[in-house]
Amino acid sequence: MNTFDEFLETIENPKHRSRMEEMLDWITKKYPDLNQEIKWKQPMFTDHGTYIIGFSVSKKHIAVAPEQVAINQFLEDIKVIGYDHTKEIIRIPWSSEIDYSLLEKLIEFNIIDKSECTTFWR
Repeated sequence: MNTFDEFLETIENPKHRSRMEEMLDWITKKYPDLNQEIKWKQPMFTDHGTYIIGFSVSKKHIAVAPEQVAINQFLEDIKVIGYDHTKEIIRIPWSSEIDYSLLEKLIEFNIIDKSECTTFWR
């Protein structure tokens, strides 16, 4: 699996596939300078070789993985929106709306915070 299209084909539920495609397309259009990559069979966006944000899917949710530092930075926003989270992921239930303003905050924080990062992970 090398492309987002190949990843999307692995999502059996057509509604889930469409939703994931919509979110990936939104990020691609909003941040055209980010690189699309598939690593560990998951779609992610990178900038100058450093990880910005990644995603995975389960039967119940989309898992958003912006790294722990970004989750901690926007923990109150995550709680207000009502998304469940761990130290490393934010869960967006398939039945919930995608809060694009939160995604924007997470992505922009990581782009700025990691602007001089020379490694893939923090």
